[in-house]
Amino acid sequence: MAYRAQGGSRFLYEPFAAASARVETLERVTEERWAALEHRLVGIERMLDRLEKRMWMAVCGTVTVLISEFAFYALTRIEV
Repeated sequence: MAYRAQGGSRFLYEPFAAASARVETLERVTEERWAALEHRLVGIERMLDRLEKRMWMAVCGTVTVLISEFAFYALTRIEV
């Protein structure tokens, strides 16, 4: 009860204490939401990394097949 130490009516100081508590609560809620957002973004980033690896594997596989098809075609043309 800080209003008694300072003097004056409690009605002068209680609204400010309530507003201060409300601001602190909103700050804590915002911090928690931010932490949850960061957690989700880390998960999304991991998924994107895995997807990128899969895409590169598909590209490398396709290139390998095309090169092997070209080599097979070239070798069969030489024998004839």
